[in-house]
Amino acid sequence: MGRTVVIVGGGYGGTLVAKELDADADVILVDPREGFVNAAASLRALTRPAWAANAFFPYGTLLDRGEVVRDRVVSAGPEGVTLASGRRVHADYLVLATGSGYSYPAKPQPGADDIAQQLDDLRDTHEQLAGAGRVLIVGAGPVGLELAGEIKDVWPEKNVLVTDRGDRLLPGFLPEVRDGLHRQLDEKGIALRLGTTLTALPPVPAGRATRFTVTTGEGEPVTADIWFRAFGVEINTGYLTDGRLTPLTGAGTVPVTGHLNVRGYDHVYAIGDIADLPDPKMASFAMEHAAIVAANIRAQLAGDAPGTTHTPTRGRRILLPLGPHAGVGQLPAADGPVAATPETVHQRKGADLFTARFAARFNQPGPSAPGR
Repeated sequence: MGRTVVIVGGGYGGTLVAKELDADADVILVDPREGFVNAAASLRALTRPAWAANAFFPYGTLLDRGEVVRDRVVSAGPEGVTLASGRRVHADYLVLATGSGYSYPAKPQPGADDIAQQLDDLRDTHEQLAGAGRVLIVGAGPVGLELAGEIKDVWPEKNVLVTDRGDRLLPGFLPEVRDGLHRQLDEKGIALRLGTTLTALPPVPAGRATRFTVTTGEGEPVTADIWFRAFGVEINTGYLTDGRLTPLTGAGTVPVTGHLNVRGYDHVYAIGDIADLPDPKMASFAMEHAAIVAANIRAQLAGDAPGTTHTPTRGRRILLPLGPHAGVGQLPAADGPVAATPETVHQRKGADLFTARFAARFNQPGPSAPGR
């Protein structure tokens, strides 16, 4: 075929671009990890270790023709990338899809690139969590709330408290979605403290069972046996800070055009969390970007101009499970966004957390049922 497409990052968007273009070009996917991690399933993998393997997919089964290079990109330029090993990889087309980092257990521990190590970490943290009576989760965004829901589904007797400095859950979403979320949290016995700051984060490592006490900004002591951090996103664009390819924005993101080209280049693209777009930093948007980029590169390979344009989303959407059978959501509709029922959240996400979708992408058997 002769035309090489290099994709940096094997996450939600990068693996989709690689899969889509595998038959059309010489695809090279670069990622330091052994396999794809379905982060949407990480929290259930923590609470249900017998099910945890469903969240991981080795890259070896992704492509029929293309190559997966297990290495880290340290620099990127218009002509290709330089790897930590010193290897340089030429690219006729370059797709940057390195996503973002987030606190464990929503994403793997830093440096845990082998699937076996990632599973060991989850099993170890599961044992720590299993013996803890009081759980503190700092951060009441979707990750913190999903974690609380998964914990209470397995251990209904645990005391789970979620704190957040903000004064509202899911700001910007429909009131009925927020009301339904509050109701379900109450039903599950998940305590919520909004508008609450801590004078300092707990003095013990997150995910380790050690009794501690912290103090809120109002002077109230909070005692727990284990805590988890559920806030803070770090954009993974450190390999671009040398400026060889493009200046980054003040937020560390990559400026892109409507076709999702990196500004100034018609053969370099950026997708997902690293792209300077108003879209929420969610897997579904990364995959939408991936489909657009795959279509544009396929057109270019055929000698045509890229014709698929990204339109930033106007309505907000979310599926937020609270364990396999509960949760809230907001979905687009012809007349504007609508609240999703718990049954819809279960069917679309909560039942298997998208694992069947990624099993198909990686030519793997479907997921097993959640078990304890």
